[in-house]
Amino acid sequence: MMSSVPLCSALGSQCQELPVTLRIGSLKESAESLDHESTWLLGHTAQISFSAPRRMGWDLVVDAVLHVRCRHLKAGDTPGSGRCAALGHTGLMPARTSGREQPRKLGGDRFLVVSNQEQGPLTLAYPPRTLPVVELDEVNPCSIAPCTTADHRRGSACCRDLQVEVLCRKENTELESLVRSRQSPYLCKIAREAEDAIEAEMISACGYLDEAGENCTLHGRVRHDGRPAKPDLCSEWPPKGKGLHPGCIFSPPPRAKAKAGASDVTAAAKVVQPTAAPSVVAL
Repeated sequence: MMSSVPLCSALGSQCQELPVTLRIGSLKESAESLDHESTWLLGHTAQISFSAPRRMGWDLVVDAVLHVRCRHLKAGDTPGSGRCAALGHTGLMPARTSGREQPRKLGGDRFLVVSNQEQGPLTLAYPPRTLPVVELDEVNPCSIAPCTTADHRRGSACCRDLQVEVLCRKENTELESLVRSRQSPYLCKIAREAEDAIEAEMISACGYLDEAGENCTLHGRVRHDGRPAKPDLCSEWPPKGKGLHPGCIFSPPPRAKAKAGASDVTAAAKVVQPTAAPSVVAL
């Protein structure tokens, strides 16, 4: 198994952040699909600083900095000092980083999204309504659900974590060990799924959430061609009942799980899945 102890020569910026290249998707996919995947990934700005998407071979990728500290970094014996618990390096505590401001909400109906593989400001309005609609005074179910991410924070869990694919060839052991050394649960569940990439789960809240951090400000808006502005990844029901956070309001109740058995979890999940699930499953 790959070691999680990187061979660093001293304390440095790698103790607090990690520059990487993330794969967004294949250029063989449709432009619409890449718009959704790019907007979704580049929306998770809380702990990730993104550059502009670019082409690399047959992939659309983005250079990014993951602002997650190394788990081996500890406070030193004197104020302002740090030490590496794995390699014994000591020195000044590397400054914690968070990256530059990356606003995704530009005010009013203006948002920064990806269109045709390029990120830029777009006006994303609500579709016009020709018939009167009765507005129901309902609370977004995800905003009050006891769902939690791995850091035990409740509510809107699906908008605060994500899966990332870090481009890292198998022979690049230094980069892989740096990824594997990050502090859990903020970057965890690391697995090599391909010769050229490793996957991981990361906690980094979406920048399209409202000020309360509960509702998606893209929800219900459309692009100029009529496509939903909200990434379709946010509205898809997890396949075979997987991918649900603990406490998710759409997960099967214990009794339904028991009746369904291991071979019929999906059918049990449909018992509590509302008819309009795609419009409310994700915020």
